[in-house]
Amino acid sequence: MKIIAILAVLLAAAPAVAKPWQGIEPGQSKREQVVQKFGEPSRVVTSEGKEIIAYLDDKAIKGTRQVQFRVDPGTQLVERIDVFPGPVIDRESVENTYGPACPSGKQPASPCYLKKLTDDFRTYLLYQRLGVAIFLNEDGKTVHTFIFTTVQAAK
Repeated sequence: MKIIAILAVLLAAAPAVAKPWQGIEPGQSKREQVVQKFGEPSRVVTSEGKEIIAYLDDKAIKGTRQVQFRVDPGTQLVERIDVFPGPVIDRESVENTYGPACPSGKQPASPCYLKKLTDDFRTYLLYQRLGVAIFLNEDGKTVHTFIFTTVQAAK
């Protein structure tokens, strides 16, 4: 549950441009675009006033075990995408794709991550400029979840 609190902080700010996932961009794409692209979801539930559209089991999106799209019911905008990868993805692959750790001092112009800990000591890599948080498994070396949100919400 403490992870949810951390993610709530990530979502607290107003929508802004974000890194898209599979053509769906938090803060820009609408619910109907998700359904058009991926078909009818496995499950739709409401949690904390948001609609969660989930694709899992036989409807899991290729390369994932599960994907959840968090949608604002009023605006119908996708606010956040939680991706649970199917294959094992290691930290080196993440750094090669999104960028290395941020150096201390002045931040570089290219994307980099800050290593953070949740209240329950789970490690995640926060790419603030991209609006991406990557939660690692307990081994600290492989990815558990990718969270795509708006850049403003990632601050």
